[in-house]
Amino acid sequence: MAMELHPLHETIGANVTGPNLSQKIDEDMFQNILVQFQQYALLVFPDQILTDEQQISFSERFGPLEITKTGSDGAGTRRVRLTNIGPGGAPLPPDHRQNLIGRANRLWHADSSFKPVPAWASILSAREVPTEGGNTEFVNMRAVYAALPKGLKTKIENRVAVHDFAHSRGQVKAELMTHAERAEVPPVRQALVLDHGPKLGRSLYIGSHVSHIEGLSAAESDHLIDSLLTFATQSQFIYSHRWHRHDLVIWDNRCVIHRGTPYRDDRERRCLVRTTVAGTAPTLPEG
Repeated sequence: MAMELHPLHETIGANVTGPNLSQKIDEDMFQNILVQFQQYALLVFPDQILTDEQQISFSERFGPLEITKTGSDGAGTRRVRLTNIGPGGAPLPPDHRQNLIGRANRLWHADSSFKPVPAWASILSAREVPTEGGNTEFVNMRAVYAALPKGLKTKIENRVAVHDFAHSRGQVKAELMTHAERAEVPPVRQALVLDHGPKLGRSLYIGSHVSHIEGLSAAESDHLIDSLLTFATQSQFIYSHRWHRHDLVIWDNRCVIHRGTPYRDDRERRCLVRTTVAGTAPTLPEG
């Protein structure tokens, strides 16, 4: 079946129909998906009924997958389950650690920006969705960078930001991470601006994992981070995805930030499964 695309937002995303991703698609179609992915930065494939194994198989067409970190549902495997469902099938209490982790994902972020080589693509499959709320919002940071005032662009040129997973988790609850989890993902330095080449341009690389910007006082750093995130998350840049069961959404973490929105996690079940395609290079020169 031929592939059809329909743009979702002025700055990001397209809805894709045609491919059946539970089966191996041919190379021509996959290359077309790659081209569209590069252009739109986010693709939505509705009605994709996938097992974990089928999702992993499709995801590996993009490249090697990250191994899920300690403390997540799926640690040590090639997928992570993002859910509020307990072992007995009922929603977990609001103060359960699993729900607190879910609330941390309601902060704007790029997946795995806290790793020495950040993730490339995230691939998220909706297995169960609430009747209301629980959207995921996305921002194309290439569009944001292009729209930044000249003064802000000058201020962030050649800057380095420190990304710390414990910093973002600490915004939800102090000591949410264990010592073992902290040791696995220590703070890392990342470029504040990424260059994607002449065709795609540059993007702002920032989110809730950023603890500070090097070379600035604490007050200056906090003010700049807040200014950049406030600018980036203006309504005109946001695409809000209302999940339907069996949606599969793919986005480019190198130029997209996202966050979940609240839902009644004490009453309604939500389960999404993510595979994450590993990045290929650090954002800063080595050495």
